[in-house]
Amino acid sequence: MRAPADLPAQRAVVALLSVSAVATVVYWAIFFTSGEVHSTEEACYLAFERAFPAADGWLAAACAVAAAGLGRRREWAVLWGVAAGSAMVYLGCMDVLYNLENGMYARLNAPMAGEVVINLWCLSVGPFLLAYFWSHRRSLAAT
Repeated sequence: MRAPADLPAQRAVVALLSVSAVATVVYWAIFFTSGEVHSTEEACYLAFERAFPAADGWLAAACAVAAAGLGRRREWAVLWGVAAGSAMVYLGCMDVLYNLENGMYARLNAPMAGEVVINLWCLSVGPFLLAYFWSHRRSLAAT
């Protein structure tokens, strides 16, 4: 039996999901060890950020499972891809709103530049994943 052809951009989407999962784990390792990603040492910022590891853990897990499922062309990849995309959008919105309400974007330092990249990643890759997995759900169901 011949293996089904790859979906459009399948390898790139697997890479996006994998990078998202790994980068999330690396971010939290740095946050809790060296703190080099702290954009400020203010108590309210640190309290806010420390509320995210569980949600980001869910995001990383959803990305990893979606990447594995998509790479193997499994139907369940759709569920996990939609979960990953939705988690990215949600976390991106939470982060952006906090940053706007607390003037964080006015801080010109390297960690804040990293936060901007994370915000842009979540709010662009998240909707892309939602659209990608939803639009290819029938192709994955047929394999």
